[in-house]
Amino acid sequence: MKAFKRISITVAVLAIIFVALASFTNPGKRYFEIAKNLDIFATLFKEVNTLYVDEVNPNKVIKVGIDAMLKSLDPYTNYIPEDDIENFRTQSTGQYGGIGAITSTLDGKIKVVMVMEGYSAEKNGLKIGDEVLKINNVDVYNLTREETSELMKGQANTAVSLTVKRFGEEQPITLDFKREKITLDNVPYFGMVSEDVGYVKLTEFKMQAGKEVKNAVVELKKQGAEKIVLDLRGNPGGLLIEAVNIVNIFVPKGKEVVSTKGKVTENNAVYKTLNAPVDTEIPLVVLINSASASASEIVAGTVQDYDRGVVIGQKSFGKGLVQITRPLSYNSQLKVTTAKYYTPSGRCIQALDYSHRNADGSVGKVPDSLKREFKTTNDRPVYDGGGVDPDVLVAKETLSPIAHSLYVKGHIFDYATEYFYKHPDKSTARNFELTPAEYSDFKKWLKDKDYDYTTNVERNLDRLMKRAKEEKYYERIKDQLYSLEATVAESKQNDLDDFKNQISKLLEEEIASRYHFEKGSIETSFDDDPDIIRAIEVLGDTQHYAKLLYPAGNE
Repeated sequence: MKAFKRISITVAVLAIIFVALASFTNPGKRYFEIAKNLDIFATLFKEVNTLYVDEVNPNKVIKVGIDAMLKSLDPYTNYIPEDDIENFRTQSTGQYGGIGAITSTLDGKIKVVMVMEGYSAEKNGLKIGDEVLKINNVDVYNLTREETSELMKGQANTAVSLTVKRFGEEQPITLDFKREKITLDNVPYFGMVSEDVGYVKLTEFKMQAGKEVKNAVVELKKQGAEKIVLDLRGNPGGLLIEAVNIVNIFVPKGKEVVSTKGKVTENNAVYKTLNAPVDTEIPLVVLINSASASASEIVAGTVQDYDRGVVIGQKSFGKGLVQITRPLSYNSQLKVTTAKYYTPSGRCIQALDYSHRNADGSVGKVPDSLKREFKTTNDRPVYDGGGVDPDVLVAKETLSPIAHSLYVKGHIFDYATEYFYKHPDKSTARNFELTPAEYSDFKKWLKDKDYDYTTNVERNLDRLMKRAKEEKYYERIKDQLYSLEATVAESKQNDLDDFKNQISKLLEEEIASRYHFEKGSIETSFDDDPDIIRAIEVLGDTQHYAKLLYPAGNE
């Protein structure tokens, strides 16, 4: 009964919210429809709670119902119960109480995959590669990675101990830590990638992102940077205001960065740069890929609209929606999509149309026929409805099946750990490369490891065999099919050599992280990164850079 009363109160609160929203449209009919459906929902739950054969968990059932309702809108409108508020706050602020270590599940074991510099984990001897066995004497064998992570977190200045299994040690080691306030950097790395090109890696748009990028650019200029590469690849976005602050580093005060437009017109807004820029002339490249979304696309799209820099990489994700959070009862929150955003040229880069779903409930992309052309400051054509198109397209590198298998099964990770303990004196990250002899050692190390994988050719061949049997061609062509199957199997034996460069790159980045943490992993990738290599080429060719930004006749 108490559970039903709590649900009734929640429904009443929702009713008030929905009635208030209804006043913006047709107050009469919408009020009746909202009240009717909320009443149906409340009475339905009452009957289920009373009559269902098993005990009903009200929190779980209602959460499933809310999630299903919001899922029908878009993926970004979410209900955040009280239990998840702390994780949500961490995502927004980048701050939490912990020891400064990241764990992941590899081959069924929970291992430390990254240690943050300067925090308790590093200072008290935790190493990347350590397998976590216990936290405060609680066995983690049956816990998920998320549950393990929660055990490690806690109030600052509280104690926590980890019992770990370490490579080369026969007995487990117990390490003691004091939790502290951890701040996740938006900019995990900045440095010089060539004699005159500075590089800034931005992974989040949490609080202080603009300040971190600004400080990085100022420091790089002191180090001799005459050109800048801003890397937004894989950045899912975050706070809109931080996107404005980052654009402001390169664009003068008072320039429009983004506008938002939604159903509630009084909440529509235009965001302009508010401060003096750092440098409006320095040549700039912005790197994007298919995982660059939201605030990343605001930065890339605005830089492109003002012809302030060259965008290089692959087409961005295409998320042109804005969310805000609203408090609900019982310390829960609603993250709700309230508007679409538009870059200065007037385009919205939203790629998926959630308001017009297909008959099966799936969501389609905005068709090319409905995309509109807009113009940049220098009269270059840009388009809405499909993400940000790069000015210079770089082909996306596809991870081979063997490299993917070695990575997800933890063999790349485990070999890097062993390499670290066997080579304690290796300390350089920049230009670090595995020697041919070291790669041969890796191949020998793999001989008793399981890394079975299926190639796309094998999948297609299997489908062909099934189809041949269905259509009665199998007996006629089975010899050719078996011959092809044998050829593919033989070819797979050479995959470790055929994909040596790709596998070596993964190994080198993982090994470098053992010596220099995340910065080492990023730094050792520079020589093999096609996007960065292309950016340096474009920035090094002054005429080509200008030609990309100025159409013929507008120089």
